[in-house]
Amino acid sequence: MPALQLIPAQRSELRSRAHGLNPVVMIGAEGLTRSVLAEIDRSLAAHDLIKIRVFGDERETRIAIYESICDELNAAPIQHIGKLLVIWRPGEARLKENLPEDLGAAARRRLGTGAAPRTVMVRKVTGAGKPRAPRTAVKVLGNERLTQAGNVKRARVRPTSQKKKSLG
Repeated sequence: MPALQLIPAQRSELRSRAHGLNPVVMIGAEGLTRSVLAEIDRSLAAHDLIKIRVFGDERETRIAIYESICDELNAAPIQHIGKLLVIWRPGEARLKENLPEDLGAAARRRLGTGAAPRTVMVRKVTGAGKPRAPRTAVKVLGNERLTQAGNVKRARVRPTSQKKKSLG
């Protein structure tokens, strides 16, 4: 599988997101083994954007590891500074050993089924000395959220810049 190709604006935005991240995978003296590749695949499925630290002094070896990770996992190379590699890939796990046997409730929600509408039980807070408020069932749609006070609010669309609209 070839590595993902990104435009420079997307790569720049992902580099800025990766600035505060810590490395989640370390590649040691053994190099890029099948188990290390599986761990990188799991990390990409969980986080999308990850940093990898490669221990070793050979620059050519690090570049070869970087390219092979991106090719085998269909990920996009974002940044390579010294011994740190930044890689991005949206979506689920790609390797066969990391795929789940059956889809659970969390995976169904990610795939868009079962997330909304949902019924939530709400008990509003009453003042001191007043009887406790009864629990009420409230139906929350996909574009709504429940506040701490127990009110249902519709999520508003936040304005995005023209540059970010061109990315996605």
